[in-house]
Amino acid sequence: MPRPRSFDLDEAIKGATALFWKNGYQGTSLADLTSEIGIAPASLYFAFDSKAGLFRQVLNYYYEAYLGRVDEKALSQSTAREVVETMLYGLVDLYTDKTHPPGCLSVKCSQAYAEEADVQDELMKLRHARRKRLASRFRTAREMGDLPANTDSEALALFAIVVGWGLAFAAQTGASRADLRRTVETSLRGWPT
Repeated sequence: MPRPRSFDLDEAIKGATALFWKNGYQGTSLADLTSEIGIAPASLYFAFDSKAGLFRQVLNYYYEAYLGRVDEKALSQSTAREVVETMLYGLVDLYTDKTHPPGCLSVKCSQAYAEEADVQDELMKLRHARRKRLASRFRTAREMGDLPANTDSEALALFAIVVGWGLAFAAQTGASRADLRRTVETSLRGWPT
């Protein structure tokens, strides 16, 4: 009969999230994770199967607790421009929040080495899903006359995602919230009219 788990799975995922967010995927060792969570390597493997398995759980948590909240609020806005404004300003606030490391966990971990294909696949799925949701919202906006008829919804979605990535990198390297808000204002000057 297996022994009961001696640690809280949710707390372990939160602790691992902070480490991956701070150090990136490659910069977070198994020793770092077991020390943060307070478990033996065997227990980590039993609970999560591998470092990559734990990272998948971290990504799910990160999206639900952080990135998904920004997306949900943005996608509920009435116009396409409000969607992008809400998303980008929400990302600025998220990426510069002092209660966690600066920038974006998924962007930071996208810098993992090529041999970590399963990690890259998980990150690509997250990025693709976000872009797909935005493109769908922009197609609806175009059909309703909120965007010009010739608007490329896929390109506009990629524009918003790429600006978000840039905000993440800038925050990670020390850009202030005020700097990033000015960057958003500048980027929105190119919004289709």
